[in-house]
Amino acid sequence: MSVQRYIAHFDLDSFFVSVEVLRDPSLKGKAVIVGGSVDRGVVAACSYAARQFGVHSAMPMKRAMQLCPHAIVLKGTRGEYSRYSRMVTEIIAAKAPLFEKASIDEFYVDLTGMDRFFNPYQWTIALRQEITETTQLPISFGLATNKMVAKIATDEAKPNGYLYVHPGMEQAFLAPLAVNKIPGVGKQTFATLQTMNIQKIGDILQYTPEQLERKLGKYGSELHQKALGLHFGEVVNEHEAKSISTENTFEENIADLEFLHAQLVRMTERVAYELRQEDKLAGCITVKIRYPDFSTTSRQTTVSYTFSDDELIAAAMDLFEKLHKKGAPIRLLGVRLTDFVSHGMQGNLFEDTTKKSNLYKAIDDVKNKFGKMALNKARTVPLPRKEEPGKEEEK
Repeated sequence: MSVQRYIAHFDLDSFFVSVEVLRDPSLKGKAVIVGGSVDRGVVAACSYAARQFGVHSAMPMKRAMQLCPHAIVLKGTRGEYSRYSRMVTEIIAAKAPLFEKASIDEFYVDLTGMDRFFNPYQWTIALRQEITETTQLPISFGLATNKMVAKIATDEAKPNGYLYVHPGMEQAFLAPLAVNKIPGVGKQTFATLQTMNIQKIGDILQYTPEQLERKLGKYGSELHQKALGLHFGEVVNEHEAKSISTENTFEENIADLEFLHAQLVRMTERVAYELRQEDKLAGCITVKIRYPDFSTTSRQTTVSYTFSDDELIAAAMDLFEKLHKKGAPIRLLGVRLTDFVSHGMQGNLFEDTTKKSNLYKAIDDVKNKFGKMALNKARTVPLPRKEEPGKEEEK
């Protein structure tokens, strides 16, 4: 007998806007757009009042201002978004048996098997209430037997609501919804489905998986499964378990501060590159130092979720200065990134990070084509010492 799955999906409503309203209550109920300047960049988030005029995230700011010229435009405060995101994460981590931080404002909780001890629906309602009372942020959730249905249920429950799709009711719940409510159905797929007279999710089941495959390739059979309410994705706690790190054990003990700084920059640049390859942002960085007597010390700090070399290098240098015993030679140096969330729109929140994102994409394209060492910051090469840097180990 199979165990009944219970998956909850939490999503902070208009997260960036909600944080700005907490900072300035006079914004409540108004058309607010968080993003670039009035005529540049894209919309990172918008209030429900702005959405009524057709504004949505990822829309060019110029178009958004044409639709809603009276909107209040804010560049946003990234540090505050990270701080509130961590507050919610800590509440969920303290209560949930297993959770996944899918993005800065989105979480999955796996309650499978916990129905022996409590009612999953009532437990999820109580968790939502605690989050709201502690942070004053609106949050919606969907509860279902899998991640996909739970996420769609959350979207239907918004704003600031919740919805439980009981086991066995998945197909009935999905059938009347627009087909592009299914995650992964983009503009091109949606247009193809419309030519097949598929408007609602239930319409998909008029076709066999084989017929859908002929039109949509392998995605056709997957779409048929989704229309039945079937999805097998697991809740994975990468937030705590996953890390990207590198350590450098020097062939001889190094006291040359300029050399050590160059090594730290190079190592941080390397882990930041690996982070971008995984399409993630990091919220925590750790620097590790081992001395000739093998005594080891480390220090970490939280940062606004980022993939940017410059932001991570600045944090690493600050940690090194606080950690290093002045003048003491070093045997090993390490850098580690943790607390990951998916990149998505969060790496392109504002105009300056959009430019930065494009720059790093160009740099990474060169590295991917010609090797990781094809481009490095000027301060890291040539190294100010003739000695070999030692054995570096990536984790």
